[in-house]
Amino acid sequence: MALRARALAAEGADETLGFQLQAIAILAESPARLEHARTLADFGATLRREGDRTSAREPLLTALAEADRLGAAALAARAREEIVATGLRPRRAQMTGVAALTPRQRRVCELAAAGRTNQAVAQELFVTVKTVETHLLAAYRKLGIKSKVELAGALASTHRGRETEP
Repeated sequence: MALRARALAAEGADETLGFQLQAIAILAESPARLEHARTLADFGATLRREGDRTSAREPLLTALAEADRLGAAALAARAREEIVATGLRPRRAQMTGVAALTPRQRRVCELAAAGRTNQAVAQELFVTVKTVETHLLAAYRKLGIKSKVELAGALASTHRGRETEP
């Protein structure tokens, strides 16, 4: 937290970024997840203000996801504003996991996990098989899996994890 404060008081972008990077490295290993998210948001905002919008996106997206997961609404809103200033328009705070799925991706995944073929899912949802395949591929990427075989496990493990969180 001291490094983050020092970065806020630093003179010049190079010094600010240096202190922020040190703070991020230390906080990445600590249980202080909210401070880590704040520092990532500060770092991304500094990069954006310095004109490096592309590099600013990753720390800002991570800060948004972490703030959302922790229930830090003000920090999530700040991170989202900074992300929009970089030119991105994030649809969701979470970029991975079940929370990152769109409602249609979630429905396609549920039907596929229940054992339906892509053709059967397409017929039930009144879309093309290609649309089903596109939704599944996007869902696989977000869930960190490679095939339909892993789909049910990915959906089930996320449900179990969420039920046990406060």
